[in-house]
Amino acid sequence: MTTFNADQMIAAQKANLAAATDMSKTVMAGFERVVELNMAASKAAFSESFSGLETLLAVKTPQDLAAVQASLGQPVYEKSAAYGRHLVDIATSTSAELAKATEGKMAEAQKAFTTVLETSLKNAPAGSDAAVAAIKSAIEAGNTAMENAQKAAKQAAQTAESSFKAATNQAEAAVKSALTKVKAKA
Repeated sequence: MTTFNADQMIAAQKANLAAATDMSKTVMAGFERVVELNMAASKAAFSESFSGLETLLAVKTPQDLAAVQASLGQPVYEKSAAYGRHLVDIATSTSAELAKATEGKMAEAQKAFTTVLETSLKNAPAGSDAAVAAIKSAIEAGNTAMENAQKAAKQAAQTAESSFKAATNQAEAAVKSALTKVKAKA
């Protein structure tokens, strides 16, 4: 039989606390990156707003107004698209770091559970071979299901990221085309 070991329990709790601390640091680093991005975007928006207002105040004819309107739209769109890409990059990298840490901890926990269970099963009473085999088979099936779920989650995340990038590229192309047409009319 296995016996309770306080030192092992304390060590496991310390390891769990360290893992939680590392994950919190990863989340906070991602949050800091978003805050920095927002601050930079806000500063740029204020500066460009005043610059655009000065340009609009200098307009003297309707044709000049149309040209200024067309020229002001392009940078705003490009910066908005760049901002969105930066947000996605931050979210993707933070998520990948968290997933990697979680997978590592899951693998450790799975291994520890399997070790404890196998140790317990070695001490099973005589004649319980069929039950022990069934338990081992269930553990293997559970491990396989967990691995398949992790693979499917990774593939889903990659597909979503690829789809988002493709949609962003299509939207950018459509807006650039529309802005080109507006500039040509101006």
